[in-house]
Amino acid sequence: MNPINPPRLHGEPLGMVRLKSRPEDFQVEERLGFEPSGDGEHCLIWVEKSERNTNDVATLFAKKLGIRKRLVSHCGMKDNHAITRQWFSLHLPGQASPSADDLADDGIRILSITRNLRKLHRGSHDGNRFLIRLRECDFSEAEVNQRWQQISDRGVPNYFGPQRFGRDGGNVDQARRFMSGEIEVRDRPLRGILISAARSFIFNACVARRVEQGNWDTPLRGEVFGFADNRSLVLPGNVRGDEAERVRQKQLELTSPLWGQGDLISENEVKRLEESVVQDYPEIIDGLASFNLQQERRVMRLRAVASQLNWEDSRTLVLQFDLAKGTYATTVLRELVDWH
Repeated sequence: MNPINPPRLHGEPLGMVRLKSRPEDFQVEERLGFEPSGDGEHCLIWVEKSERNTNDVATLFAKKLGIRKRLVSHCGMKDNHAITRQWFSLHLPGQASPSADDLADDGIRILSITRNLRKLHRGSHDGNRFLIRLRECDFSEAEVNQRWQQISDRGVPNYFGPQRFGRDGGNVDQARRFMSGEIEVRDRPLRGILISAARSFIFNACVARRVEQGNWDTPLRGEVFGFADNRSLVLPGNVRGDEAERVRQKQLELTSPLWGQGDLISENEVKRLEESVVQDYPEIIDGLASFNLQQERRVMRLRAVASQLNWEDSRTLVLQFDLAKGTYATTVLRELVDWH
């Protein structure tokens, strides 16, 4: 079992396709989940970008306006080789909003400018809408419809995608060496990347074990239940007895650990299962505990909602769907196809 390339739930992919051959083949649109207030000391910029990463755009805005980079914030990181639409907030108390011309640059289009009472933070948004174009498809419409129905009905394991782990999983190897004291990492952003990769690796390992055992969506004794649309949890001591039915009704989900210090908050059968998984990665477990991270949980199921499938031609399939924030379109896609 490889947590970076974990087991699929719905069987082998239908075939090999070409993905991201052009920026317009992978589009992401951020959904805030609220309407900006229209006034306040924070200027919100709705941006469409292509071949530009989120951090570079934030740096560019700060430079163009002559403000500190820390005064520019956003909800999440978006793909580089894609067309993405996302919000940025600029803290400009007592200052007028910039114009679109003030912020213009190659690969950037300003869609709207407004104000808000509060700044945007990481994870302030509800989720993302994806449009993904798959080229050179060699499977039938009937095959893809059947598989997509399975994905829609049951969901997919909510694995962290391979981009979290770096090229060929190198972030995890570097995290191991860092946490065992073999190497020193002084750069704070890099430390954060390595810690995040290690934590995601452990989560994937626990979910993968349950997928292998066939109980990833079947409640066991000692489960910690969670809600897909927020981080609220139902701890083992607070269950009311109808949790299995609420899972079947898509009202509750099972969770796996985002590792930190202290004891797991799962109990009984689930706790024993999770402890048996992590014993294979002692340097990561000890390392994560040393960074004052708390034991947290993440739901194990990812659901693609409001989905549409359309064929542009006999070999080009366009998928559209919404995902919750912090999840990966490629995690859904890998249950359907492989790509290059």
